[in-house]
Amino acid sequence: MDDNATPIETLLKKAEDYSKTSIEFFKLTAISKSTDMASSFVSIFAIFIIVALSLLILNIGLALWIGKQLGESFYGFFVMGGFYALVAIPLHIFRDELVKKPISNSLIKQIQKKKE
Repeated sequence: MDDNATPIETLLKKAEDYSKTSIEFFKLTAISKSTDMASSFVSIFAIFIIVALSLLILNIGLALWIGKQLGESFYGFFVMGGFYALVAIPLHIFRDELVKKPISNSLIKQIQKKKE
């Protein structure tokens, strides 16, 4: 800074520097939080895919086994379809408490999490 700058000019320059630094800090914080959320999403999505494929294979095997026990293989698929329809009804009724709130809370915690 110049030695002949007035106190107001000095104050304005420091305020400008502070605002630029604050904006840069908020940008970096937003980038950090968004990359943290994206990496969490990718890892959860990968685990979800693996679990879903495992459950699909197990369900097909179970449906075939039930069908064999009942005499026709397609009966097993009807039984499994009926079971999942019965599971879907309460899940639909209580979807806010069972699905929406936990996911929302998880996202909020992820956003508010501070770096250590």
